[in-house]
Parts: sequence; C-alpha cells; structure tokens
Amino acid sequence: MANRARRIVTSTLVVLAIFLAAQAVSAQSYDVTDVGTLPGGDSSVVFGINASGEVVGTSTLPGNAYGHAFSYTNGTMTDLGTIGGDWSTAFQVNVNGQVTGYAPRADQSQRGFLFSNGAMKALPTLGGGFSDAYAINDLGEVVGASGTANGDTHPFLFSKGKMTDLGTLGSHGSAFWNVGLGINHSGVVVGYSYDATDNFFGFVWAKGKMTKLGTLGGLWSQANAINNKNQITGAAYTANGSSHAFLWQQGKMKDLGTIKGFYSWGFAINNAGTVVGQSNFDATNNTHAFIYTTGPMQDLNDMIPANSGWVLEVAEGINDAGQISGYGTHNGLQHGFLLTPRK
Repeated sequence: MANRARRIVTSTLVVLAIFLAAQAVSAQSYDVTDVGTLPGGDSSVVFGINASGEVVGTSTLPGNAYGHAFSYTNGTMTDLGTIGGDWSTAFQVNVNGQVTGYAPRADQSQRGFLFSNGAMKALPTLGGGFSDAYAINDLGEVVGASGTANGDTHPFLFSKGKMTDLGTLGSHGSAFWNVGLGINHSGVVVGYSYDATDNFFGFVWAKGKMTKLGTLGGLWSQANAINNKNQITGAAYTANGSSHAFLWQQGKMKDLGTIKGFYSWGFAINNAGTVVGQSNFDATNNTHAFIYTTGPMQDLNDMIPANSGWVLEVAEGINDAGQISGYGTHNGLQHGFLLTPRK
C-alpha cells in the first residue's frame, strides 16, 4: 500500500509538472517589429507609443552625425524635422498624433517642441533660456522642465498656449534639476524634485499642489509615468542603496523587484496597471526590458521568438492593447522595436 501511495504521489507530481510547463508555454508572447532607421542612418531608439500603436523616437541620419525625431506607424517612418537646429528627439505621442520632445533652435537655444498638424513648433520657457518636453496627454497638454528667470530649473505644464510653473519640493539654486515626466488625461503630473535638504523625490502634482511620494526605504525616488487611474511608476531607492521599479497607488509604493540583478526602473504604465521598464539581469550593468503584471517581474526577452537576433534592453512605453515600445540591439545594431501581443 505504501509503494502504491508513493506511485500515486509521483504520478501526481508528474502531471503537475506537465501542467506547469504547459502554462509556461502558453504564457503571453510577442511578435517583434524592427522600426528601422531614417534613410541612411544606422541606429534608432523608440520611446513613446499611443493607443493605435504609433511610436516615436530618434534615428540617426547619413553619417550618423545627428539624429532626427520620427514617428512610425503601419510600417512607415516619418522624419519630423527640427525647429531650426541640427537635431531633435521625440519622447511621446498622443492619440491625435501630436508629438512632444526637444530640439535646438537655429541660435542653439534648446526648446521643448509640440509637433501637430505636420509642423514642429518650439514651446516657450518659464523665463529662462531653455525648455525640455517629455510627456503629452490626449488633450495636448505637455509637461517637462524649463529654466526660470533666476536660473533654476522647474517642472512646467503647457496647456492652451500657457506655461505654468509647477514649483518644487523646496529645492533652491541652479544646481538642482526639477522636472515633470508624465501626465494623465486629468492633468495630474508626475516627475521628481529636490527638497530643501538636497534629496530628490518623485512627486505627484494636482490642482496646484505638489506631493512627495517617498521611497522604498532609501534616500531618493523619481516618478516617470502615470495612468488615468492615478497609478504611478518610477524608481525608488531601497535601504541597501539599490534602485527598484515601483508601482504607487492609493498612497502606497510597491517594490517590483528586479529580473535577477539589483537595479530596475519603471518607465511606463497602462490603464490596466501593467508596468514596463528595464532591469539589470546579472552582476553587470547590462539591462533587459521587463514587464510587470501581478506576479514576479518578467524578462521580455523570454517572451519573443527564439533566435530573433534581438536583445530587448529597454521598454519605454505600453498602451492599453498591450503593445510595447522600446529599444535594444538587433543583430548587433541599436534599433527601436514595437512588440505586439500574440493572440
């Protein structure tokens, strides 16, 4: 009877192992699209993605001396041009195809830009000599960082043709960078700011008030993206000095861990609360793109066809359809990618 019982247990374990293996095989996988480069360029990076799967980023040009902002949709890459200088970089695109980023003007002063209706226009500043734009919502509201008249750098909100200074968590002096990095459809802004003790923290700004998000037990944090449910992702330091991606919701910050190493950064979050970003995967500084849903952080390189020639290094964006934008190396060349879930 005892031997028979052991055989039953062994058989049960075999069945369980087969079941778990089948689950692993049936886990979500992705098709990879190489967005390529602008004509004559060697490399590209992709940052933002909108609801329809249009992505934006930067590609080198012939000779690889400069890069131009581009949009890519339905297999076609479009050069978005510049605002008078030699280069441009695009970071996000909204549902209407409006793109934001930054570039130099002809006089080499740097400006955030808004590309809309086929034209790239420079944004104003908060009184200083530069502005950078990093995020845009579907209403066309833009956030970023700008110099102020006294030489400080503050986060801004550009809406309906007006620049609003979002203030800081208490920083003072031109040495401190304070920036808005994400905005949702309600106009809630996230980013990071230094406080009066010269430490930087992620913040959420809403209705004229900036609130500190805190950390994972360490000294610093930054918030990179926010969805329409006010869930936030970014990176925060732990008590042992590592930086980990986090998911913040309802006043609580959850540590998302890493793939295998000791650092990770959350760069984007969709309305389902799925987070993507990058993590080092060993004792080196080499990074892989990750996705986080509910369980442990997953390496996106394990979810694409084998022998694809890709190393997915950074995931920068995710839409509600689950498409993911980012960049890595394809057959040894740095290229942007678009991941589309397999059905």
